[in-house]
Amino acid sequence: MPVTDVTTDTENLTMTVVADFDAPVERVWSAYSDPRQLERFWGPPGWPASFTAWDHSVGGRAQYTMNGPRGERSSGSWEFLAIEAPHRFEVLDTFVDEDGKPLEDFPAQRMSFTFEPTESGTRMVTTSHFASVDAIEQVVSMGQVEGVKLAMSQLDVVLQDLREYAQGKGTRVEKLDDTHVRITRLVEGPRDLVWRAHHDPELMRRWMLGPDGWEMTECITATEPGQTYRYSWAPVGDTVGEAFGFEGEALLVDAPRRAVTTEKMQGMEGPSVLNDLNLYEEDGATLITSLIEYPDRETRDMILATGMADGMEASYARLEQELLTV
Repeated sequence: MPVTDVTTDTENLTMTVVADFDAPVERVWSAYSDPRQLERFWGPPGWPASFTAWDHSVGGRAQYTMNGPRGERSSGSWEFLAIEAPHRFEVLDTFVDEDGKPLEDFPAQRMSFTFEPTESGTRMVTTSHFASVDAIEQVVSMGQVEGVKLAMSQLDVVLQDLREYAQGKGTRVEKLDDTHVRITRLVEGPRDLVWRAHHDPELMRRWMLGPDGWEMTECITATEPGQTYRYSWAPVGDTVGEAFGFEGEALLVDAPRRAVTTEKMQGMEGPSVLNDLNLYEEDGATLITSLIEYPDRETRDMILATGMADGMEASYARLEQELLTV
């Protein structure tokens, strides 16, 4: 992850985050001065931000809403206090309601962002200033430290050309913490088509098969929140293995960008896994990002140990081939 240090100083009422990026200052600055780029990383994984207002001038304001996987919403507002491109800007960050009015009992923080060149790229230092120790403790208890780390982990892909970042690297698995895993795969094909391939039963049966030797025997899709889905697979011919399947419910559907579903193995009791699928297109290629939330570390490690990533890579390779023939 790009974050190298987080320091909370209760004496000076500050929280300082240091992050290093393999990109020049001007490129990192552009990511923070363009709301469309900010939307790709400002919220932590599972909580993408949407900027609904943007006046990038001293005294101007920006407003954003972070959208959680279960329909939760959290909104904030920036008032730009200083802008010194491309090395520094400062904002007053405030929790607000959907109408942009500050929320009582939630602390505001003055945030200073500085960007300095290094031998390998850029060092960004973000310093948040608070009015009291209680305010610092409140945002820490709300998960701001971990949220910042996870949000910054998404910036590398924004700073690079999409193909430079992901082409030829196959299916990549990142353990973000004890319960969250991020899986990414670049597919050569437009986002609309990749979305269809994830929700059209006819297309799904052609690629979502895992290793060779398996077939999809049941494919009931969920295309609206509240609908349930059910997928089943079985070995073909001499392939060794037992039939299995997954089922769950769609919690959020934002075609063709995002779908959040629960998932559990058919016939199994216990808590569900949460799957958050995001699709981003650039120059005819689509980055598939799956954020998976497990109930605990043991479940995470058990599922990853099944060879899930290898099966996904086989399916994604097949998806790419099938997309080119649709």
